[in-house]
Amino acid sequence: MIDMIEHGSDIIELRIARPPLNLIDITVLKALRSALAEAEHAGYRGLMLSGVPGMFSSGVDIASLIDADRATVRAYWEQVFLVAIDMARSRLPIFAAISGHCLAAGALLAVFCDYRLMARGGWRIGLNEVQVGVALPACFQYAVRRVVGALNAERLLVFGRLLEPAQALEMGLVDELVHPANLITSTRERLQELLLMPAHGLTETRAIARRDLCEVFADMDVLPLDEFVDAFMLPETQSVLRRVVSQMRRTTLNVTSV
Repeated sequence: MIDMIEHGSDIIELRIARPPLNLIDITVLKALRSALAEAEHAGYRGLMLSGVPGMFSSGVDIASLIDADRATVRAYWEQVFLVAIDMARSRLPIFAAISGHCLAAGALLAVFCDYRLMARGGWRIGLNEVQVGVALPACFQYAVRRVVGALNAERLLVFGRLLEPAQALEMGLVDELVHPANLITSTRERLQELLLMPAHGLTETRAIARRDLCEVFADMDVLPLDEFVDAFMLPETQSVLRRVVSQMRRTTLNVTSV
């Protein structure tokens, strides 16, 4: 589910490997959290988060949650919140290598990274939760706003817009566009450039720059997990999600995942 690929002694790549859509189920979430912790304990200085060619992630594996009981749904979304905490508070810089479509929960993973490179191509990236009747919690909206600004975040979230790579670059949702064949190399090079800086100054500056994000995700107990689960379980939301699952089964690209 999560491949760990070394790039020298300082950098580890965590690759989401659940083709074709790289849907995020609870197993992927737990594997990602485990890999993040392992990378920190192993002494790596930087992380890369990537997907398979043409697909970073199309979002949540909705089919695994349809008709599940509340405890199962809550356990899933608890892991989503915990991944956000782990990424927000990671002591290691995380650079995203966005290899293709990057939708909803996949885009959220990218938002929590320090820097985002995206492959040029006919991909889409965005946070389209509203299209399936889900309101992204305030803590996650905050993370989006600090990347793209308040007005752009409103446009992305309220309209559920999916952007082409050039539009995402213009909005600031991604930092660079590169040729798909060069994506991993370019991401590694950008991260290596960062790691060449004096370690103490880099660590302290990054901690100050991300302090606001760390504070928002400082305590799992104050995050709106149960409120979100209650909304997710509403009959109206479940009805829309069933239609999404039906569409997923008819198409090769899920453009409306959570």
